Amino acid sequence: MSTKRRNQRSLPGGFPRQVLQWAAVAILVIIALLVPTFLESYGLHVMIIAFWYAVLSSSWSLLAGYAGQFSFAHVAFTAIGAYTTGMLGMHFDWPPLVGIVSGVLMAGVVGLAIGALVLRFKPAYLALFTIAFSEILRLLIRGEPQLTRGDHGLRLDPLLRLDVTSRVPHYYIMLAILVGCLFLMHWLVSSRIGLFLRAIREDEEAAAARGVDVVRYKVFAFAITSMIAGLAGAFYGHYTTILSPNMLVLTQMGLVMSMAIIGGVENLIAAAFGGILIQVGLELLREFGPWRLVIFGALLMIMLRFARNGLLTPLFRLLFDHGPQAEMQEGTGAAAEEAAPVAEEVTADGA
Repeated sequence: MSTKRRNQRSLPGGFPRQVLQWAAVAILVIIALLVPTFLESYGLHVMIIAFWYAVLSSSWSLLAGYAGQFSFAHVAFTAIGAYTTGMLGMHFDWPPLVGIVSGVLMAGVVGLAIGALVLRFKPAYLALFTIAFSEILRLLIRGEPQLTRGDHGLRLDPLLRLDVTSRVPHYYIMLAILVGCLFLMHWLVSSRIGLFLRAIREDEEAAAARGVDVVRYKVFAFAITSMIAGLAGAFYGHYTTILSPNMLVLTQMGLVMSMAIIGGVENLIAAAFGGILIQVGLELLREFGPWRLVIFGALLMIMLRFARNGLLTPLFRLLFDHGPQAEMQEGTGAAAEEAAPVAEEVTADGA
């Protein structure tokens, strides 16, 4: 049974599922738009950073949850986007918007190069390579202070005018980036590209046997998610106006991965909400000091034991009647079988 037909089914009692879906979307939009009227400056800052993590966790879920590629370099691509726009502004006086576009393109080019080099091999090689790449990049940034300012911190121009001190414009800009990225990724996973990615995730050999160009689509997914991470990093740099190599530490990557896993790594919206909830939760637990990280770690272990598909998966299964668990129950080769005629059509068209 297709996803579209599943979504059209009713809830118990005959209540239309589509009405509940649109009602949930409308409520979320209203809440997101009205948040600045209820929060002060620091609360808005927390939400901006939460949306930033939501972009990272959801884009990593596209790579890991849908394409099955486990990368530790996602935060490194945020640094590439941020430092690209920062260095162009410092050395060549480029405006922030041009620098942000350049940072996104640079992250995409680096992601494309890494993908073309590594994604022909087994997933373990990608994990090892991206760990090494992230650490090498961090050391390069620290070791070239004449270019990056090293540990002293790279200063960036603010995204808005100097006299704009309110965080409200930054809140809506970050919200727009999050919504735009989610729409783009949802479109990708709903297209034949998403079908091919799910087939590759479930069984690469079966997908290749059915005519899917495995390497091509894995590299495509890696490059797209790298560009999204670069966009998030470029905005973050101009929002905070200072960068340091500490944004590349492995614990930051672990935090992003944990957010996606706790929310639901095989669902873009769930992974995004995981990023928001974890960031807000950690901020609320700040009064506990170092114990907040212990609480966070305990939550992660409990979740991995009792809710391996994420804490938000049951909610999304209620709303949409499909999710990671429902997908996996259809069988390991189901996506490859469904992708076969589409792959044959693509091959025939020469795409």
